[in-house]
Amino acid sequence: MECATKPTKPSSNISEIVSKFAKVCRLRSIGVFSENPFHHQHQHPKLDSNAMLAEEDSDVTEETECNGEKIHPQPVEIQPKGDECAAGEILKLFDTISALKVAYVQLQQAHVPYDPEKIKAANELVLDQLEALCKIKRAYKEKQLIERKTDSYRSSRLLVEIQVNEKQLEKLKSQNKAKNSDILCLRRELEDLDLKNAELVEKLKKKSLEKANSGVLSLSSFQDIFKAVSKSIHDFAKPLISLMKASGWDLERAVNSIEESVLYSKRSHKKYAFEAYIARRMFYGISLQSYYVDNIMKFDDPIDALIEDPDSGFAQFCKTKYLLVVHPKLEVSFFGNLDHRTFVSSGKHPRTPFYQAFVKMAKWVWVLQGIAGSIEPKAEIFGVKRGSQFSDVYMECVEEDKEDMVKCHEGQGRHEVEFMVLPGFRIGETLIRSRVYLSKVRSSNGTC
Repeated sequence: MECATKPTKPSSNISEIVSKFAKVCRLRSIGVFSENPFHHQHQHPKLDSNAMLAEEDSDVTEETECNGEKIHPQPVEIQPKGDECAAGEILKLFDTISALKVAYVQLQQAHVPYDPEKIKAANELVLDQLEALCKIKRAYKEKQLIERKTDSYRSSRLLVEIQVNEKQLEKLKSQNKAKNSDILCLRRELEDLDLKNAELVEKLKKKSLEKANSGVLSLSSFQDIFKAVSKSIHDFAKPLISLMKASGWDLERAVNSIEESVLYSKRSHKKYAFEAYIARRMFYGISLQSYYVDNIMKFDDPIDALIEDPDSGFAQFCKTKYLLVVHPKLEVSFFGNLDHRTFVSSGKHPRTPFYQAFVKMAKWVWVLQGIAGSIEPKAEIFGVKRGSQFSDVYMECVEEDKEDMVKCHEGQGRHEVEFMVLPGFRIGETLIRSRVYLSKVRSSNGTC
């Protein structure tokens, strides 16, 4: 048997399977039927089955021509698409196709030898199987229609949800942008507040210092502390001179090295040279800044303040000034070693009479600096150069016989500064006079 079939593209659609099977089942009359006198009489059942096949596959345009006595349909490969068909439905489809093939073979066998009854029965069996295939096809189409509607409904719902979510996203983006703008504004406000707070903290610190120093913030109290400083320097100069004498120092040479070519009224006045040396070292490089002094003033012995807080500003001040005032050669000659210097350099404070005398002096200098800045932030310290003419507005003399000096000043004579013993202070409009040692200069007529 020879068959000429137009090649077609494989498809998984059930309708295509049925259509192809129907094409295969379209039989042309074979030679055996043309010689049989009952050919035309029994051709009708065959046409009925072909008509049903044609009805189910009317949209197919392809044709298959076969010559021969029998046509054996070939199996068609089905490629399922996802979950379109359940496993049971596919098995049912294959079973129906297999039964149709068997029925068709029976139909062919009924023609040779020709048996009208068998042909009729086989034809009915073929029609039943074709009807079953048609039902499967209709069920499949209905299911596809339902799935398409369901997918369309789901797609529309998803589209609506996507649109809603996109709108919500845009809204959130807008809110986030507004929040970022608010955060930036708040951050700037916070920075401004931090700056203002820092200014307020400085003001509060200043006020607290003023409050803490309230007991010594009057000008009269400052003058009393100024006198205490002068006395403490005098008190420290005493043991220093005594130790120099005991150690064999040449005091004349020492005085000359401090202030050269000074004409002293009395031999005892040479002590002022030592006091001037100590004062210059103690006030060297100081700045009149406001700081808390009550923690030093509350101790009768300032050594206790150093032991309580060895890292305080006062402790650092004592360390720096001791190393500046007491030369290593002096210390070695006094004590035979540098133990004091070693202890002080390491941040310790020995409780010896010499160092205690020094710390008492350092205490009043430290307090004087702190309260000067507390009374007047623009307080100034001033000095007097050698050779300056004496002025009782800016200066006071340190000699014991001040009355003689004043009388001489009121006469024809004049006085010049030999050296400054203690610097003066300008607190606002008030002057705290510097302490100086004066020389007597005779006038041209020989009077004092």
